[in-house]
Amino acid sequence: MDVRTRLKAHQFCFKKKFGQNFITDPTLLGKIARVAPLDEETVVLEIGAGAGTLTCALADLSKAVIAIEVDKTLLPILEEVTVGRPVTLIEGDALKFDLDQLVYEKTGAKSYKIIANLPYYITTPLIMKVLEEAPHASEIVIMVQKEVAERLKAKSGSRTYGAISVMAQYQSEVKEAFFVSRKAFMPSPEVDSAVLHLKRHETKPYQAKDDKVFRKVVKASFGQRRKILRNALRTLGLADDILEVGFEKAGISPLVRGESLSVEDFVRLADVLFEEGLR
Repeated sequence: MDVRTRLKAHQFCFKKKFGQNFITDPTLLGKIARVAPLDEETVVLEIGAGAGTLTCALADLSKAVIAIEVDKTLLPILEEVTVGRPVTLIEGDALKFDLDQLVYEKTGAKSYKIIANLPYYITTPLIMKVLEEAPHASEIVIMVQKEVAERLKAKSGSRTYGAISVMAQYQSEVKEAFFVSRKAFMPSPEVDSAVLHLKRHETKPYQAKDDKVFRKVVKASFGQRRKILRNALRTLGLADDILEVGFEKAGISPLVRGESLSVEDFVRLADVLFEEGLR
């Protein structure tokens, strides 16, 4: 039974508040499932299981799949399509879970991969949560809006470069796997998508002395994009003279904007401000 027929049989109604766009192309499902190597030892966490099409493709290639779905009306469909497969279904909002702990509790795995067709409405906060709070996720394969994909892989100095670009590239190697037309979904979204592969660094090229301070500096730098760094970083609560010392020691002009700094620049600036007392 194809996904359209199954949804109709269950009298399922799409809910705009959940940003539901289900993949219907079997070839595309296989391509997504194979971006990150999967085998009989791999544990996968899927966020936004939807109608279970990607869930089944992942389960057929891995040891176990933990599938999170916020829409409880989809659970009967998911239970039906995953019968006989190594899938654990979790009802709830992925933003409210400790993802590393959830995977460990359900499978005992200390390392896993996240693969997901992300609901567009939670794309940015969910990516930030995974990058900052799920260090045991070794690889992340995500379907996102093409605009978000451009931001994640953007380089310093470009119009699309922002806090999420810095955080993603600080934690991982970011590559675009392939483009996906809006026509591959049901219902069709208003924008095209892309599948990204984020492979977490085993050893970061640039390691901040304090990750919390690093995040604070990055987010403050892009809090108001038109502001120069001197003004943007005043929101951190440091005295102006301390900020000036920080800029001088880091070798960074206080008159530039956040988008002109590389990941290495942000690490250097955050480290100096940490030494000057920022916590």
